[in-house]
Amino acid sequence: MSKNIHKSISELVGNTPLLELVNYEKRHNLSASILGKLEYFNPTNSVKDRIAKGMIEDAEKNGSLKPGGSFVEVTSGNTGIALAALAASKGYHFKTYIQDFVSEERKQVIKAYGAELVNMSEVPEVKQKLDETGGDFMAAGFLLFDLLAQSGDLNVNQLANPANPASHYETTGEEIWRDTGGDVDVFVASVGTGGTLSGTGKYLRGKNKKIYIAAVEPVLEENDITGVHRFSDVDPSRVPPNLDKTIYDEAITVRAADAFKAAREVAKSDGILVGVSSGAALWAATQIAERPEFKGKSIAVILPDTGLRYLSTGLFAE
Repeated sequence: MSKNIHKSISELVGNTPLLELVNYEKRHNLSASILGKLEYFNPTNSVKDRIAKGMIEDAEKNGSLKPGGSFVEVTSGNTGIALAALAASKGYHFKTYIQDFVSEERKQVIKAYGAELVNMSEVPEVKQKLDETGGDFMAAGFLLFDLLAQSGDLNVNQLANPANPASHYETTGEEIWRDTGGDVDVFVASVGTGGTLSGTGKYLRGKNKKIYIAAVEPVLEENDITGVHRFSDVDPSRVPPNLDKTIYDEAITVRAADAFKAAREVAKSDGILVGVSSGAALWAATQIAERPEFKGKSIAVILPDTGLRYLSTGLFAE
């Protein structure tokens, strides 16, 4: 009998399942199929495991990260968690600057992996930027990236690191195409760094030039969808370099209340416990599925993380 024993959690990243949300489809009387890519099957329960692995391995290859070394990142939670876990498994020191008002579960998990955690507002210049912009993560994040560059610390920089979208091009896109047998008509993903949408979308568009790609963002006046950021009608300097704005056909705006509702509903209809960014992507996919022109089509949607990371936020409170 052959053995199948892994030696590192990095070997467990990817190959997450696609699940058709059949009960959710029936509840909404949808004539299109919604296929949820369940990224909480990754080792630290989110899609960010993919880019954490890709960015670390890229830094190892180019020599900027050496054995026993250290690095930093700015995060709204999931990337920090993924990097903390992989840093622990590889013997690196990791320090993350995290968005202040993310769920407490995120911060606890990062600390559990032995990483150093700093709230973004603890940096005076960043605190000032947050106050000026009403807590805008992107504006504060870009400032913090500049400050870290001046400090000389190795910053993996998920917003601009090309290994981010490359990780999705090499894994996420290929998996969706493989598991659908090429029968996928629409791809939907929420936009945080832009890496998931850009890398996966590029791969799928390369396989099918007619595939319809939708990018998901919050309404302009809201910042309540953790990990999802506005990219339309904002200063270009606040749009992540990793977002390829030529890859999508449509930008769909989602209100936090609708994202919360979709996440709560799919938990009860299909037993899928996902977070608010997943709810946003699912709500957007539902809007597409309800359109007559998408009748009978197959819609793949990224569900980025587990709902267990939101239990303290009231996401699932009635």
